[in-house]
Amino acid sequence: MIAAAKVALVIFVAVALQTTVIAPLSIGGARGDVILLVAIAAGLESDAQRGAIIGFAAGLTFDLLLNTPVGLSALTCCLVGYVVGSFQGSVLRTTWWIPVLGTVVASAIGVVLFAVLDVVLGQATFEPGRLPTIVAVVAVINGLLSRPFRWALRWALADATASRDHFFLR
Repeated sequence: MIAAAKVALVIFVAVALQTTVIAPLSIGGARGDVILLVAIAAGLESDAQRGAIIGFAAGLTFDLLLNTPVGLSALTCCLVGYVVGSFQGSVLRTTWWIPVLGTVVASAIGVVLFAVLDVVLGQATFEPGRLPTIVAVVAVINGLLSRPFRWALRWALADATASRDHFFLR
């Protein structure tokens, strides 16, 4: 229960950061997406299931503030969190830059996935020629913010991981 409250706090802070700091900051006409970063960090710091659940919760929370179909960000973040969580166990963490590089790649994939789903659903809320700029901006911002968000999710999930490990040790 405590872990759920901590995760909710991390999502709330991420949404507040996205809407007050990141959204007004336009770089080449593109803005960052720290909500996607929450899903990526959850996948990196836990597993595929928690990455998907936390990504869905963060995306759905942010969907309520967007003019896109409700559930589009939730679906994107859910899928990205699941994929990152699936791969995190197979990637060595011997150096500090591997999770950062993984965050950059996952962010790029997440933006492209969002764009594809946006077109498939008939919304097309962006110009296709701007997609490379959007991918680059989101990937760079998320790469720079990767460590603080991973630390926040590690803190939020500490109780859940400890109780899960304690359960399996019985």
